[in-house]
Amino acid sequence: MNDARARLRYLDETIDLLFPGPGVPRPYTLLPHRLLPRRLVPRAWWHPGGRLIVPSGQDGIENHLSEVFDTPVRVTLRVRPALRANRKPILEARGPDGPIAFVKVGDTDLTRELVAHEARTLDLLAGVPLKTVVPPAVLHHGSWRGLSVLALTPLPVRRGRIPRGVLTDAIAEIARVPAEPVPERAPSKDPGYPDPDPVAVSAPDLNPDPVGRALGDRARATGTEPRTGREFAWHGDLTPWNISRGPDGRLLVWDWERFGTGVPLGFDAVHHFFQRALRRDDPATAARACVARALRILAPFGLSAAESRLTAIRYLIALADRHAADGHTPLGPPELWLNPVVDSQEALL
Repeated sequence: MNDARARLRYLDETIDLLFPGPGVPRPYTLLPHRLLPRRLVPRAWWHPGGRLIVPSGQDGIENHLSEVFDTPVRVTLRVRPALRANRKPILEARGPDGPIAFVKVGDTDLTRELVAHEARTLDLLAGVPLKTVVPPAVLHHGSWRGLSVLALTPLPVRRGRIPRGVLTDAIAEIARVPAEPVPERAPSKDPGYPDPDPVAVSAPDLNPDPVGRALGDRARATGTEPRTGREFAWHGDLTPWNISRGPDGRLLVWDWERFGTGVPLGFDAVHHFFQRALRRDDPATAARACVARALRILAPFGLSAAESRLTAIRYLIALADRHAADGHTPLGPPELWLNPVVDSQEALL
């Protein structure tokens, strides 16, 4: 099944889910066209191609959002790609005066938990003084027809290059986010990276297999673990398509579903590099590049060459662990792309 057909099949399922009917039929348009479906929008007179009829009954998502925001709402539906564990309906809600909210709908056990986790994370960030990072704010988080609905403030996203210094500052700022709200305290004595962890945070098991545990155990025993005794936060999916430079020069950052704490400094930087590399290379080549370029990626955060390589390895293990927990292997079996990289770093053991 090609990508367009897979997207259209998922779109049909999403329409049945969000617009259960019966109701007055409303015309929509697939843009830019049916062979490259990316958005389903209320039809305008100037739209090309045929129309797609969607029911607009009282039980539909538009009526629910109209009640939530106390104003008439029409939605634009993003036509999502197939075969993603975190795939869910994504909508843009518009009122009479323009955009109102960016809406996520959790429709599986995994996506409901991801939506709830993002809501908690954004509530946490709302209480953190951020100078570089601009996350969205939660407008509404509730339940509708057994689905989890999260509505966020729209961000003024625009195209354009992001200066490396802005991205580095943003990663460092996210790394200092605490696991939970805490009262103000005296500044850290470390002028470079003050403790991001004012409360006790239990680090997740980033090394789910024996090789990964051996790497971590050996690193702790030899003192080569990055920032030994220090645990940091990370966005969890800091990719080029989840960030944008804002009008004031700060970094707009969205999709906080994978935010976590208790990780080495620099995970977000390695993830950003790895996801870019995957656009041009196969997973095994991209993973090798992560380790080969680790020092260049992580030097801005004060890591040594050994610390950088170990951080890259731990990141790749953590990503494989995430995929395993999701029951999804978008990069293929880890023994094909992860194990060779780990084996090549035996000197760290």
